[in-house]
Amino acid sequence: MPVRRRQSFPVDRVRRYLEPGPVVLLSTAWREERAVMTLGWHMMLGYDLVGTYIWEANHSHRLARRSRECVINLPTADLLDTVVGIGNCSSADVDKFARFGLDAQPGREVAAPLIGQCHASFECRLHETRITADYPLFVWRVVAAHVAPRPKDPSTLHYLGEGRFMVAGRTVSRRRLFR
Repeated sequence: MPVRRRQSFPVDRVRRYLEPGPVVLLSTAWREERAVMTLGWHMMLGYDLVGTYIWEANHSHRLARRSRECVINLPTADLLDTVVGIGNCSSADVDKFARFGLDAQPGREVAAPLIGQCHASFECRLHETRITADYPLFVWRVVAAHVAPRPKDPSTLHYLGEGRFMVAGRTVSRRRLFR
């Protein structure tokens, strides 16, 4: 195996290589309000636990804290412009479901809406919250999952920073090497 030559890289841009996974749309609801936000900062913490970083300035933060529920929706490449548009405005100012033509569907376990145009929707309840002054981290337990049967491996979006996205590509199996 060859050793790769590397050069210095700006620390504030490492997310381009370490972004945790696909961009998702997080929907929340509290009383008569609903919101949806574009979210790239999330991580699997267990088989049914997901951590999300939701900045306190986001309208969704307040709704998630009050309702203690959300839906993590998985958009695909055909929704790229919608994902960007959702990220460029606030649910405090506009109903994003109406603005972007999204179908809000009822959940089975939570009051937050599922997004009909997404490949998958994961209903979540707050498992625990560790809010510090700088890092509002929510830990969610997935209580219901809804996934389209096709395609098996959807073309998900991965944010690289600076307005650039990578679309998930070819899937490779190494199942035979796992024990």
